[in-house]
Amino acid sequence: MTPPRAPQRPARRAPRFVTATVAAVAVVAGLLLPAAAMAASPEPSPSPTASIPVGTTVFTLSPQADGIVRPGDALSVSISLQNGTDAAVTPSTVTLSLGRTPLADRDALNAWLDGTDSTVALEPIASDALSAVEPGSFQVRGMTVAADDPALSGLAPGVYPLAASYEGDSGTVSSTSAMVVPADDATDVGIGVIVPITAGALNEGLLTAEQLAELTAPDGDLTNQLDAVTGTSAILAVDPAVPAAIRVLGTSAPDSALEWLTRLEGIQNSRFALQFGDADVTAQLQAGLPQPLAPTSLSAYMSPSNFAAPNPTPTPTSTPSGTPTPTPTPTPRPGNTLPSTDALLAVGPATRPGVYWPADGTADTEIVTRLGDLGSEGAPTATVLPSATTEAGTDGRTVSAHGQVGDAEVLVYDSDVSSALDAASQSDVSWLRGAPLTTATAYLAFAAAEADGPLLVTVGRGDGRSRVELGAAISAALSAPNVTPRTIATIAASEAREVELAGTEASAERAAAASALVGEEGEIARFATILDQPSLLTGPERADILQLLGVAWIGDDTWPTALADHRTETARTLTSVSLLPTSPSDLYGSSAALRFWVRNDLRYPVNLVLYTTRDNLRLDVQSETSVVATPQSNTRVEVPVQARVGRGDVTLTLQLRSPAFVAIGQPESVDVNVYADWEAAGIAALAVLVGALLVIGIVRTVLRVRRRRRGTDAGAPGKRTGASGDGAGEGGVTGEEAAVSDAASSDGPRR
Repeated sequence: MTPPRAPQRPARRAPRFVTATVAAVAVVAGLLLPAAAMAASPEPSPSPTASIPVGTTVFTLSPQADGIVRPGDALSVSISLQNGTDAAVTPSTVTLSLGRTPLADRDALNAWLDGTDSTVALEPIASDALSAVEPGSFQVRGMTVAADDPALSGLAPGVYPLAASYEGDSGTVSSTSAMVVPADDATDVGIGVIVPITAGALNEGLLTAEQLAELTAPDGDLTNQLDAVTGTSAILAVDPAVPAAIRVLGTSAPDSALEWLTRLEGIQNSRFALQFGDADVTAQLQAGLPQPLAPTSLSAYMSPSNFAAPNPTPTPTSTPSGTPTPTPTPTPRPGNTLPSTDALLAVGPATRPGVYWPADGTADTEIVTRLGDLGSEGAPTATVLPSATTEAGTDGRTVSAHGQVGDAEVLVYDSDVSSALDAASQSDVSWLRGAPLTTATAYLAFAAAEADGPLLVTVGRGDGRSRVELGAAISAALSAPNVTPRTIATIAASEAREVELAGTEASAERAAAASALVGEEGEIARFATILDQPSLLTGPERADILQLLGVAWIGDDTWPTALADHRTETARTLTSVSLLPTSPSDLYGSSAALRFWVRNDLRYPVNLVLYTTRDNLRLDVQSETSVVATPQSNTRVEVPVQARVGRGDVTLTLQLRSPAFVAIGQPESVDVNVYADWEAAGIAALAVLVGALLVIGIVRTVLRVRRRRRGTDAGAPGKRTGASGDGAGEGGVTGEEAAVSDAASSDGPRR
């Protein structure tokens, strides 16, 4: 697989679950500007009013001490006015008012905070001057009502309406909040506060060493999260990808990251593991998966050299000459020294297994039931849900933390309280943070009074929160009146109440994306059969998918780009091994080895089989040729061929396949011009012809010699004969007569 890209951490986003119940802030647009100014583009301003839209003013009532006023306590509030317009806000007088009648229930509190209830009776209890606020600036004023003020005397326990207002150029501008008078004699209710320990949205499987160094620095996000929960009873929801990213680096991990991991493992908070990368469980199940995905292997991220252990250091000794013996150097341990996947993903002690936290508001009854079916009698699973997706929650009633949807176990957190805590944890200005903290405390007061079991809340899944912001939200929940901290085990052991779900809305877009990612993973898995260890490709691919399905991507406009980048990387991986194009060749011999080249851009050697087929019988080819292609290079492959009788063109089709017969790359074709068979046939024919001529010449020579011999024999003395053979022919003499005649001639006349 190609080297991992450096993950890009998204910019900090505004809270995703801000509802009217959190709105102890009044945003007044157009009171000082005409309608055209009201439509100004809401781009951030570089001034201290950067958190408000341009062209608006924001007037906020922010009680201190989370809005809690016990008998004998003073009431202190902050009044702030932020001006994001181009005109100054004129001086005015701010009036603080309190209702003497407590709000009846959650619905009444909700209506009061979002400004829809104008029937509440209020009494002014304090006032202060508000000077002019210049464009792009803000003003903060503190107001205190003394403990012995008659306005605070005789108030029974309850949640009281509180408001601040001033007269603007276009009418009265007000901001609503609440004051909580706790019932000290009430029975405490157990509460669990879930705090995610996550690294935000990532587009790669694991954090890099550089990112870990940044996140675990003294002011890093992970450090802030751990600082905020240390010393509290918060329930940690830990993304196992974070400790895994540190552990895979072994001894090469940044010191700050190793220290952070030691702290995480050392604190005694109860906890549960999120999906790897805090992946969206609902999207996975809606994509057709039988169960949520889990990491398969992280070995590709590890180097054995980072897990070497030094030899035991012996007691110092000396040689007879007094020279000290050398100290042994660290050497790798024999065998498999790499930690297992389970060891890499461990999130620490007191972990409750089998807990799933889908994206808020997405898990319906079917999803919860399927998740419940993944457990067993001895190890049940539990699904974390917001109360806003239950029938009781939508009716404005409090829902206990431990419930059941059919046979499936659920852990229900209070949506109203959690939404306010999320907003408070992301408010980086102290004089604004009191508003959502008071809202959370007010809703929690109703929840504690109505609950028939322990309560559960969260601080949301926001990132980029400081230790102060996050710590304030956690403290507000755990130190609220009439509640006692509980662990997740204690909450899960309480009596389960029947819960009916309603109001869920899952994202079809995310389900489609999950389905596409799983399909791409299947292609990578088939392609990875070229490796001795397929997990070197499939492990990072699974980790990438889970990160891309992370809940932190919800609402992020860059998510489609991240998905497109992943598809590009997947396509690049699938085309990283292929045959290089081959030009036509000529074959003049009867046999030869055709040469081809295999390109391997991976960092690992790959095992391949080159399958070669012909389109006619002029050429015999080796159909299968095994190849081991070296990493990040081109490897030569030789395929033996044998020419047969016949001249012409032969087209060879080449296809690389893995040992599992998976096609790798596109097939290639090469034309071979065969001449070698005519040469062999011509030589054979010429040999036959020459041989035949030699035989004929030899036969003729033998016959000629024989004729000559017969002629010589016929002309010798005493050998001539007539036509009649040995007898005297016509006009001839016999051989005996010829001999007498020759003798008489040679003797001559006698004297």
